[in-house]
Amino acid sequence: MLSLSKHVPQAHRPGHGLRQAQPERLVKTGLALKTPLPLARAMPYFRFAMIDTPHPTTMAEHTDGDDDGTGLGVATRTRARTKQPTPYRVLLLNDDYTPMEFVVLVLQRFFRMDMEAATRVMLHVHQKGVGVCGIFSYEVAETKVAQVTEFARQNQHPLQCMLEKA
Repeated sequence: MLSLSKHVPQAHRPGHGLRQAQPERLVKTGLALKTPLPLARAMPYFRFAMIDTPHPTTMAEHTDGDDDGTGLGVATRTRARTKQPTPYRVLLLNDDYTPMEFVVLVLQRFFRMDMEAATRVMLHVHQKGVGVCGIFSYEVAETKVAQVTEFARQNQHPLQCMLEKA
């Protein structure tokens, strides 16, 4: 049995001038009180009990067995989590025919690098044979590879650009 007498201030206990609530109304909703509460204090508890009780027309929805006979169920909310896109590296391949200045221009134009960073990547490509221009989602990386390849073909250079999963 639930006793609310210790939660009610002394001034609002029985015999202090306030009208008494009807204890049988509260017992019908599932709350049993040892001492009746004043009407001013009993109403919020009564309303709370009525909110949790399902409407009689929706009782058929609550008969799946997981409510422990209370007529109440557990509310669950599923959240859709967005998945991070798989990153792809855009690589430049070294060749013996494309001028270094053209590679720097490509890095500045399509990968938005400043002169210093573009020169550093170009020298890495020249010395190691391959260099990373950037890491992007698949669609962006594919677009950049197509743009660089088309720009190199328009300027009659055999510059190779490819992408790989990071």
